[in-house]
Amino acid sequence: MTDEQMTLHDLKAQMAVFVRERDWEQFHSPKNLSMSIAIEAAEMMEHFQWLTVEQSRQLDDAARAEIGEELADILIYSLSMANILQLDLTATVLAKMEKNRRKYPADKVRGKAHKYTYYQTKDES
Repeated sequence: MTDEQMTLHDLKAQMAVFVRERDWEQFHSPKNLSMSIAIEAAEMMEHFQWLTVEQSRQLDDAARAEIGEELADILIYSLSMANILQLDLTATVLAKMEKNRRKYPADKVRGKAHKYTYYQTKDES
């Protein structure tokens, strides 16, 4: 299956079945899942730790596969968190993107990497 063939809803449903079949609901508290997401993110970061920016863009297939597995772990735990907290991820992501559009107007931030507060300060002065 590919991204084009499966929805977030489908992934969340498959994750819920996977967890239920293993009786892991007892371990999937928001606290534990948030910690697992952070741990997996740190494991992904290890792949880039000593690379230059350019090297991080020129990964071989083996490195990309390993990083993909860490990214999958992050998504898996995120899907479980969404299930536990009964979050509609599509609605949540779209709402957050809209919030970010307001915080980072394209005409002001294009090509810049400042935090949104930088632009608020500039607007107020």
